[in-house]
Amino acid sequence: MSPNQSVSGEARIADVPGPDSVAEAHAAARQRELTKPPGALGRLETLAVWMAGRQRRVIPRPVTAIAIVYAADHGVAVRGVSAYPSSVTAQMVAAIAAGHAAVSVFARTLGVDLRIVDAGVAADLSAIAGVVHAKVRHGTADLSVGAAMARYEAMRALDVGREQAARAIDDGADLLIAGEIGIANTTAAAALICALLRRAPARIVGRGTGVDEEGLRRKVEAVSMGVRRVRRAAISDPVEVLAELGGLEIAAMAGTYLESARRAVPVILDGFISAAAAVLAVSMAPNCREWLIAGHLSAEAAHRVALEWLRLQPILDLELRLGEGTGALLALPIVRAALAMHAEMLTFDEAGVSRSG
Repeated sequence: MSPNQSVSGEARIADVPGPDSVAEAHAAARQRELTKPPGALGRLETLAVWMAGRQRRVIPRPVTAIAIVYAADHGVAVRGVSAYPSSVTAQMVAAIAAGHAAVSVFARTLGVDLRIVDAGVAADLSAIAGVVHAKVRHGTADLSVGAAMARYEAMRALDVGREQAARAIDDGADLLIAGEIGIANTTAAAALICALLRRAPARIVGRGTGVDEEGLRRKVEAVSMGVRRVRRAAISDPVEVLAELGGLEIAAMAGTYLESARRAVPVILDGFISAAAAVLAVSMAPNCREWLIAGHLSAEAAHRVALEWLRLQPILDLELRLGEGTGALLALPIVRAALAMHAEMLTFDEAGVSRSG
């Protein structure tokens, strides 16, 4: 699909396919024949089989990955929920575009095409070269006292992610990574998870950028206020929950996951914010879960809660908590190694190796 073609959100959700179980079964049989004890390569084996089902090939092709970083600001930042001011969002977009941020370094090292999209930064970024300008609005409103955005803005932000995913896939990507930049976005992510999964804010809200005890108290209070408002109004539609509590970059990430699943393209999730976007996407389209790989386990404690609900096991645990897509990028070489092993190892018969004494 061209990014300029219009497909209704309902049609996109309804059209999410499942994996090819026959290809998975044949790939699993091949794994049992490779020159190693069965299971000796652990999760590399299951990852190769998983990819076989998604590519609908017994021996999957090497993947071409594209990483998309979405940036937006959050009105709840005025509540003192972050260790950094909102102005840092625009500064980090400039650093990523210039190639100086961690995600830029990792993408360059791994040979991954990195794209950065302004979905809702409060500042004017028109002078920064290399940024895709898709601003829905100049940041959200304060979620603790009212809706973060209008429903139509939430839908538009989802569409930004869909359009960018479609463009990346049309450009040859068969695996996507979505990252984010947005001061106070762990607050919005926590609020979404609390509302969608019916969890208590005190158990979900973490320190994010590293706030002190007083900052954490303010953060829990802000999330609690927003979630109480949603619960009092009995809001259950995921898009309405997104409009009340979410961030524009979180919505765009969810849109990327939805469109990737619709187009039968796997994605590697990043950290806590990414998991919140995945919870939103799966709440909208349960089959979307079948196209998700958990890249890593964040140091943000509630990331584990989201991954358990998504029924995903992370590839890496490096105590990361940066975001940007960094953890997902670091998991990419593991995915590539699993596919190379599956394709290039010989079976016992091909290698002339006996399985008996």
